[in-house]
Amino acid sequence: MPTPILTRRSLILTGSALAASPLLPARARAQTGPLRIEITEGVIEPLPFAIPSFIARNGAAADAAADITRVIAADLRGTGLFRQIPDTAHISTVTSFDAPILYPDWQAINAQALIVGEVEEQGGRLIVRFRLFDVFSQQPLGEGLQFVGARDGWRRMAHNVADQVYERITGETGYFDTRVVFVHEEGPKNARLKRIALMDYDGANVQFLTDSRNLVLAPRFSPTGDRIIYTSYESGQPRVYLMDIANLQPRPLEAVSAGNMTFSPRFTPDGGSVVFSMEQGGNSDIYRVSVGGGSRTQLTNAPSIETAPSFSPDGSQMVFESDRTGGQQIYVMPAGGGEPARISRGTGRYGTPVWSPRGDYIAFTKQEAGRFHIGVMRTNGSEERLLTASFLDEGPTWAPNGRVLMFTRETAGADGAPAVYSVDISGRNLQRVATPGMASDPSWSPRLP
Repeated sequence: MPTPILTRRSLILTGSALAASPLLPARARAQTGPLRIEITEGVIEPLPFAIPSFIARNGAAADAAADITRVIAADLRGTGLFRQIPDTAHISTVTSFDAPILYPDWQAINAQALIVGEVEEQGGRLIVRFRLFDVFSQQPLGEGLQFVGARDGWRRMAHNVADQVYERITGETGYFDTRVVFVHEEGPKNARLKRIALMDYDGANVQFLTDSRNLVLAPRFSPTGDRIIYTSYESGQPRVYLMDIANLQPRPLEAVSAGNMTFSPRFTPDGGSVVFSMEQGGNSDIYRVSVGGGSRTQLTNAPSIETAPSFSPDGSQMVFESDRTGGQQIYVMPAGGGEPARISRGTGRYGTPVWSPRGDYIAFTKQEAGRFHIGVMRTNGSEERLLTASFLDEGPTWAPNGRVLMFTRETAGADGAPAVYSVDISGRNLQRVATPGMASDPSWSPRLP
C-alpha cells in the first residue's frame, strides 16, 4: 500500500486564507452574498462555474496542471450541484495566477463561480495553488490555498481543491478526498470469483487487497480508514477477518468459537471494538468483541435473526435488522444492549440499516412489491423517503459528510451483474460509479488524513 503523499497538515494558508471565506451553511448565505447552493432542496438549478486550465509555472508541471484541472471539474460536476461552463465559451484567458480578474467577461457567460489555479514542480514535488471568486459580487472567496505533495499524489491534491470549493459554496464538508473498499467480481453468475478491492471515491487508483481463492463479503472501513473488517469463507464457512491496509495481512477475529458462523461485522465509532452476528443452532445474535482480543459480549438475545448492526456516531446507540416480529424490520437499542425499539413502520421488508455520520438519518434497503429500494428515515423512523427503485438495490454506505450514498445495484436475468451506484439524500443525481468490472458491497472511508 503506497504511503499517503499528502496530509491535511501540509495545507498552507496564503494570506489570511479562510478568515474572509463565507463558510456558512448555504441557506444562511442569502443575506451575505448571491453565491450559494441550497442543497437541502429536492430540485435545484446547478451553479455554473468556470475553471480555466491551471497555469503551469514550469514545463515539468504542464501535464499535472491539465490533469488536476480535469479532476477538480469532474468532482464538482459529479455532485449534480455544479455545471461547468466549457472552455470554448470563455472570453478571458487567464495567463497569470495573480492577474486581476476581468469580472465582466465571466459575467457575460453567466459564470457564478470562477476557479483559478497554478501548478509548479520543484524537485519532484508539486505545489498547487488555487483561488475561488464570486463573479456576481466580484469578490474572492478567501485569499487562496496551497497544497504541496509528491508528484504522484496530484490526484489527491485535485480532490482537496474540489473539497475546498464545495465547502466554501455549500457550507458542507467535502467528500472527494476519500476512498471506497468494495468487492470486485468476475466470472459467470453461478461461479463468481470475488476479491476485496480499494479505490478512490471516483473509481481511480484501484488496488486489490485479497486474491480470488476465497469468497469474501461486506468489507467495512475502520473509523480511521487504515483497517478493514470483512467476512471470508477461507475456513469453509463465513468468519470475520481483520486486515491492516498497510500490510494486507488478514487475521480472524478473536474470541469466536470454532464451528460458529460469523458475519456482518462493523467497527464501533472509536475503532476499538467490532460488532458482528454469530449463528448458533439456526439462530443469530449480535456480539461485540475488542479488536485486541478478549471475551465476546452478547448484545441481543432473541429466538430470531439479528444482524447488520451499525452504531450512532456518538456510540451510544445501535441500529440493526431483525425478524423477531415475523418480518424483516429495523430496530434501535442502547449500544451496550437492552430492549430494542422498532423504528421501521412501512409496508415491505427492511434491512442493512446504516447510521449517518451526521447522526440525523438511517439509510436502509427496502423490499416491497417485487422491487428493491435504497431509502432514508429519521432515527426514530419518521420521514421515510425512498431514493431509488430497481430489480435489486441494496447495502447503502454513507459519504463522510452524510449527504451522498453508495450502494449495490444488480440487473436481472441469468447475465445479471452488480455495479456500484451513488445517489444524494434527496434522491437526485443517481449515477454509476466507475469500477474495473463488476462490483458490490461498497464501504465509504472517512476523509483521508
